[in-house]
Amino acid sequence: MKWPLTILILLGAIGCHAQSGASGSVVDKFTHAPLELAVVQDMATGESVFTDGQGHFSLTRSSGDTLRVSVSFIGYQSRQLGLSAHNRHALIELEMSPLDLKTVTITGKAGINSFHTLGRIDLNLQPARSAQDLLRLVPGLFIAQHQGGGKAEQIFLRGFDADHGTDVNISVDGIPVNLVSHAHGQGYADLHFLIPETVASYDFGKGPYYAGRGDFTTAGYIAYQTINVPEHSMVKAEGGQFNTGRIVALLDLLPKKARDQGRSAYIAGEGLYSDGPFDYPEQFNRVNLFGKFITPLNSSNQLTLTLSTFASGWRASGEIPNRAVAEGVIHDRFGVIDSAQGGYTSRTNASIRLLSNLSHHFTLENQVYYSHYFFNLISNFTFYYFYPSAGDEFRQHEERNITGTNTRLSHQATIAAGTLTSVIGIGTRYDAINPSMLAHTLDGKQLLGYIQSGHIRETNGNAYLDESFESGKWLFNAGLRLDHLQFFYGNEAPTADTAAAIYHDRSPRSAKTIFCPKISVQYTPNAQLQFYARTGKGFHSNDARIVIANRGYQILPAAYGADLGINWKPLPGLFVNAALWYLYLQQEFTYGADLGDQAVSPGGKTTRKGLDLALRYQLTPWLYGALNIDLAKPRQQDAPKGQDYLPLAPTFTSTGGLDFHLPNGLNGGISYRYMHNRPANETNTLTALGYWVSDLTVNYTRKRYELGLAVENLLNTTWNESQFAYTSRLRSEAAPVNEVSYTPGTPFFLKLKYARFF
Repeated sequence: MKWPLTILILLGAIGCHAQSGASGSVVDKFTHAPLELAVVQDMATGESVFTDGQGHFSLTRSSGDTLRVSVSFIGYQSRQLGLSAHNRHALIELEMSPLDLKTVTITGKAGINSFHTLGRIDLNLQPARSAQDLLRLVPGLFIAQHQGGGKAEQIFLRGFDADHGTDVNISVDGIPVNLVSHAHGQGYADLHFLIPETVASYDFGKGPYYAGRGDFTTAGYIAYQTINVPEHSMVKAEGGQFNTGRIVALLDLLPKKARDQGRSAYIAGEGLYSDGPFDYPEQFNRVNLFGKFITPLNSSNQLTLTLSTFASGWRASGEIPNRAVAEGVIHDRFGVIDSAQGGYTSRTNASIRLLSNLSHHFTLENQVYYSHYFFNLISNFTFYYFYPSAGDEFRQHEERNITGTNTRLSHQATIAAGTLTSVIGIGTRYDAINPSMLAHTLDGKQLLGYIQSGHIRETNGNAYLDESFESGKWLFNAGLRLDHLQFFYGNEAPTADTAAAIYHDRSPRSAKTIFCPKISVQYTPNAQLQFYARTGKGFHSNDARIVIANRGYQILPAAYGADLGINWKPLPGLFVNAALWYLYLQQEFTYGADLGDQAVSPGGKTTRKGLDLALRYQLTPWLYGALNIDLAKPRQQDAPKGQDYLPLAPTFTSTGGLDFHLPNGLNGGISYRYMHNRPANETNTLTALGYWVSDLTVNYTRKRYELGLAVENLLNTTWNESQFAYTSRLRSEAAPVNEVSYTPGTPFFLKLKYARFF
């Protein structure tokens, strides 16, 4: 591939003409951790720049001038100071302070997507308490749990029932969370290995418009970053109803002197147990360990090592047909029909990352990562429909190793007409899955036959180019991404089982390359208003088993999208984000409801269009309001009118609430989430019922400790968390019935916590 080398040479030539200027670093005053994406503005010329991953910035100026700058970062107290002409690299310290929306400005800079400000505001106001909260930070994103607390959540975003991640790309510190060709479904994204207290920030984007984001980026992406330097060590204990307990510890391992030298090392651990509200206790348990070490190798290179491991086990009551309670088959909606359901999973991650500041304003990031993963799940959705005698219980099982690399070279140059920011990225990923199994079972133990059994090898090689040109109030961005995927599936099921016929005479190998162009335009007339328009192509890959079974047909179905949006501050304390959007998919992924079709399978062409609206308002210095409204119209394209609904796809959702942060240490908030009724099948003759659920948190936070109370489902609403249309048959029934099955939502759930900081 010669084009990346050619571009590197061109970027080098541009870099030779880049102007020199004043430079410095912006850091947290207490921890000395670099602050990425802080705004540094020349107060005389209005020129502003963002700090990079090491907190560095560079401003253009003439020799001999004294530079007066303003430095700001959301959640920190802004500073104004002068930079001497003789100080070639200033160290600027910012101190944390309560969020003030009046000081938040809208900027149109390269490399900063239009959701950056919204994300920073939300993370300051709504610290995540759980892995579920980490996902709900994204405006318009809903989740549901339907097979016990240890499974990855079902995700809903922009008119998608994205199952467990088919259309939302998720990563943590550059490590992909989505698992291709997963035993339970394509793109399965289990985020439970991430300890919420270790999250420093997150980045998200909606739509397929981001050159640096590849597979599964159709509805959007979420990228979490963990803390580099902890503010303090801490131990936290939580307890509540349903035999729920959680303990978390985060220990800073180095003294302040080491932090001042740019080194950091800490470890964190989490232990969780809960029986849940179910008649058949979940016995849900999880253990997490995480460690991170950062050290400068010299003045230009910084090394980051991370290591994490997690394991979780649980029992599940599963989905309950409506009639099972009405007819007295089970005692109540928290009962169980097949008590063998449940699972065990684990994941270990390791990452080495080297960040280098090269000459001529080049920045190079190199990362190598490895993951080992295990998954075993027993489920039964249809009971005695598919196999009337033995029952429909099944086991999904896999073990995999993942290795990957990420390389990113970026460069910013000032040219006559404006500023050009260039990014080149190259990455690889290799998944080796052995075994990958779907089997018919009895009582969770006895193997009755394989539906699928084999081993999978899947490789993704990718490269992208992202060019942003900023001139005055305009920002133009163009990107091109290339992904090449290779699939291998080796069938190992006995000849007498179902899989033998599916893969008979199929080549075990297939491959395809896809090119995805992206274009966006942004206009920022002032610090209170910004317009943006985007269009682009993305994709979600297909499961290797389906690719081979279908002889390589539609391996990488594409997604084409367009957004027209606005960021606006009509009042000093009010921030508004709104967007009209459209998305076309060449191939929808659908969930198989029968035992013989448990993978996420290819469907037909679909379209979605909608409106996103997010408001953030500071009513007083200590009281903040939030409101999100998301509308979508999802439809199948190849089906007759009236039979073209997309099952479970959300059409109207809303979240919001009030958050308070008083000077005396009292803080917390009350929030709600609302999902409207939506079709449960293609003809809309079955309905997945909507719900309104409210939560409450109250904390008293001091320098050395914190006391807290949290209530989920404050009004004790009866609601269904997950819902599916199944044709199922209970043991006592003579014929199957097609209706909605559900997992009941959590009732009133009170938890208390105590945290000690040191």
